[in-house]
Amino acid sequence: MLKKTLQWRKEFKIDSILDEEFGADLASAAYMSGVDRQGHPICYNIFGVLDNEEIYEKTLATEEKREQFLRWRVQLMEKGIQELNFKPDGINSLVQINDLKNSPGPSKKEVRAAVNKAVALLQDNYPEFAAKNIFINVPFWYYAFHSLLTPFLTQRTRSKLVFARPSKVTETLLNDGEATEVVIKAGSTQTIEIPTPEAGTTFIWDLIVLGWEVNYTEEFVPTDENSYVMIIQKGKKMCSDEAPVRKTFKNQEPGKIVLTVQNCSGKKKKLFYRYKVKKACF
Repeated sequence: MLKKTLQWRKEFKIDSILDEEFGADLASAAYMSGVDRQGHPICYNIFGVLDNEEIYEKTLATEEKREQFLRWRVQLMEKGIQELNFKPDGINSLVQINDLKNSPGPSKKEVRAAVNKAVALLQDNYPEFAAKNIFINVPFWYYAFHSLLTPFLTQRTRSKLVFARPSKVTETLLNDGEATEVVIKAGSTQTIEIPTPEAGTTFIWDLIVLGWEVNYTEEFVPTDENSYVMIIQKGKKMCSDEAPVRKTFKNQEPGKIVLTVQNCSGKKKKLFYRYKVKKACF
């Protein structure tokens, strides 16, 4: 197997893949962000992005584009490996979180074929780099599809798979990711401040309130008092069935991101959040 992998790496020109540019069209389809409780870097795969017709035309419409899609996904894997530590007590594997919300169904054969080819490529050539594969927002049809494949998977592979229907997403991610918990008292307002001292920095945050039924706002407040406050997300009533919030924001000047959660109910609420900072490169 090692011999085949080495041959594949040579033919696929892995040594130069980190220097290749693939544009930003697929940036939201898969990305590295944060670590789990054990310190494993997390790779998010957002399959719903591939159901967008414009994204499909730009990235998967032709055989040539599908080959570039494969190279882009392998490049992301190689970037993830660079975050690992192969010393005896180091973290030497990744966690893959696969969000199947609004993912292309069985009828989108070309999209599914490209994704399946990418998955097979990663499984064949990076077999021990997945500490866990977590599937969230799993539609019913995917369970049926997966049940056909299960007999062909090894026990070791099956032990790394975790599936969560929409109602179990929060519980699953909190078990496998590092999040800060805040209790919001009844009738009170909670603010979360993310400092942004350096311009040109990208911030990614996840936030959820169990049961929601709160008002939620996102703002960027500049350090310079002569600058204007920027509304990232205007005030919104979050209903009980809202999905977890995931946002990306790049600041153009120093300041802070302020997330405001107003609990108007008569009961206390639990809020969970985490964020990651990607510093500007000059």
